[in-house]
Amino acid sequence: MKPRVICHMMSSLDGRIILSRWGQKPNTKEYETTAATFDAQAWLCGRVTMEKDFTEGFAPDLQPIAEPLPRTDFVAEHGAESFAVAVDAHGKLGWESAFIDEDHVVAVLTEQVSDEYLAYLRRQGVSYVFGGAQELDFALVLDKLGKLFPIQTLLLEGGGHLNGSLLKAGLVDELSLLHYPVVDGAATSPTIFEQGQEPGPPVSFTLQNVEQRPGGILWLRYQVTTS
Repeated sequence: MKPRVICHMMSSLDGRIILSRWGQKPNTKEYETTAATFDAQAWLCGRVTMEKDFTEGFAPDLQPIAEPLPRTDFVAEHGAESFAVAVDAHGKLGWESAFIDEDHVVAVLTEQVSDEYLAYLRRQGVSYVFGGAQELDFALVLDKLGKLFPIQTLLLEGGGHLNGSLLKAGLVDELSLLHYPVVDGAATSPTIFEQGQEPGPPVSFTLQNVEQRPGGILWLRYQVTTS
């Protein structure tokens, strides 16, 4: 069964999401505090975000292997109750550990990744699931995450393109948005949802709750409006 997907983001008043542009380091404590209220079992982000904020460019140690590995999902021994899901279609992320804090790492791959990279993930104790032969089918990915791991609620914390892909596919159930009191103003800065040259139809949301948080932050919660 597909986990409930809550897109949890912090944005400027004009919808931009690159926090480093907002002058002094923004207060991200409220982001973590509000995220914890969902009691989610997993969070998901893309390769660029994961590399920038968590792996810091750590390179995978690829070694020759004797035989090819099957393109089947791999669940490592982990004993975890929470999970960090990394969308890494081409197998570029390196991992010093199979955990980020107490969250077990699950890589989302396409079947185009090399045998050497799969062997590397197994050595590191990182679990992985395949989301498609050449392109990712996020409905399939979420179905596998719900079946292979004890994940009922997942926080989508990606960049604009990843968020936009799941929204376009109809896989986002809720938007949790922290409006930070600054206007970014840069047209090149990505927004919460990006869908490129072939956007899907507009998606309507229903406002569920508004709450003022410390530091002038406004926390808005929306449900996706179903027809």
